Amino acid sequence: MIELREKVKFGRAKSGRKRIERKPPKPDVVSDGRVPRISKLMALAIRFEGLLRDGEVADQSELAKLAHVTQPRMTQILNLLHLAPDIQEALLFLPRVTSGKAAIHEKLLRPIAAEIGWGRQRAMWAELERA
Repeated sequence: MIELREKVKFGRAKSGRKRIERKPPKPDVVSDGRVPRISKLMALAIRFEGLLRDGEVADQSELAKLAHVTQPRMTQILNLLHLAPDIQEALLFLPRVTSGKAAIHEKLLRPIAAEIGWGRQRAMWAELERA
């Protein structure tokens, strides 16, 4: 048996009915800013790869339908997997964006992902980080 103890306050709704007014729970961690979009896309690409590998979705076309994006957009997202592992990790752990747009976005990474050699990718990534 579970017993919950909580202070409650009774109020009235607009219709006049009684209702319990609860305060929303305070978040454990208050963070400033938001997760960069490219970090979310990198995480999605990894998740999508797992779905394809495990056979939960038949192909990239089905995955695009499930994600409500076009097939070319799904290709762009999955191309992030062609990046060197350390670049992928760096994308996942980018600092939060506190105002405006993030400095690094997916379109900037397309030429890097198209590069076959990881050494060249790392050089291009370092150049992008400096800018």
